[in-house]
Amino acid sequence: MSIVLGIESSCDETSASICIDGKIVSNIIANQTIHEQYGGVVPELASRVHQQNIVPAVDQAINAAKISKKQIDAVAFTRGPGLLGSLLVGTCFSKAFALANSIPLIEVNHMQAHILAHFIDEPKPKFPFLCLTVSGGHTQIVLVKDYFDMQIVGETLDDAAGEAFDKTAKILDLPYPGGPLIDKYAKEGNPNKYTFPEPQIAGLNFSFSGLKTAILYFVRDQVKANPNFLQENLNDVCASVQSRIVSILLNKFKKAAKEHHITDLAIAGGVSANSGLRKGLTDLAKEQNFNVFIPQFQYCTDNAAMIAIAGYYKFLNKDFVGQDVAPLARMPF
Repeated sequence: MSIVLGIESSCDETSASICIDGKIVSNIIANQTIHEQYGGVVPELASRVHQQNIVPAVDQAINAAKISKKQIDAVAFTRGPGLLGSLLVGTCFSKAFALANSIPLIEVNHMQAHILAHFIDEPKPKFPFLCLTVSGGHTQIVLVKDYFDMQIVGETLDDAAGEAFDKTAKILDLPYPGGPLIDKYAKEGNPNKYTFPEPQIAGLNFSFSGLKTAILYFVRDQVKANPNFLQENLNDVCASVQSRIVSILLNKFKKAAKEHHITDLAIAGGVSANSGLRKGLTDLAKEQNFNVFIPQFQYCTDNAAMIAIAGYYKFLNKDFVGQDVAPLARMPF
């Protein structure tokens, strides 16, 4: 029996998880509400709250798994990418835990872990498959050949899809985090009410900076003509914005599937929790006869279960690191 403790602290969620023989038996996530009053994550505050949350989170994960810390065979942690201060808390705790218990240390790439979250539950995709990884900081199309043999075949040239959602929410005067609120209001709106441009980017890459600018100018002009425009049309604006972001993502994803002759498609990352994207991908699968894999909501946002499952596969390969390991804010894929 192999037991891996997973630690995630790349941004503003402190999370701990226990994986036993490839099965996730606990997944504790401590969210940080302190950032809401600032309209976004404040890195210094995030790292301080991680220090407060990490020991209780690990303790809860161990207790929920009904094991003792002495039974843990290895500790896997997010080395990067992410906020350096936040990563430092998780890295230092993991190094200390591993040293104190004389067990191996396993580094995990946060973005690869999002993809490997698909191996937590059934059904699991078959290699090779394509994964659209979308979050506040990343937008990538990844060709997954094996657990750790992955190739980025398309990515954003500027802003990420999640950032486009969050910046749009700010333009619409919605509180942080705004992405889920756009999704909420979009469900009640008409996605065809307003038309926003789709960037013409060559190949499989993305761009969202121009779309954000178009939304900003659109709202500015509409509010100038009618000060009550947002109150009267918020649902339709959210639905139209979400529809365009989803179409940009899925048009490239469909193109990638055709170019690489892949029929198994998956999504991962925080934005994969978006209902418009999930429905759009499901509809695309029916239209093109693709096999689609969508993770549970709890495995879409940052969580330690994905770190633990990635750590489990690395543990099987005895892929360990030493105590000299340091966090990387920009970690190569």
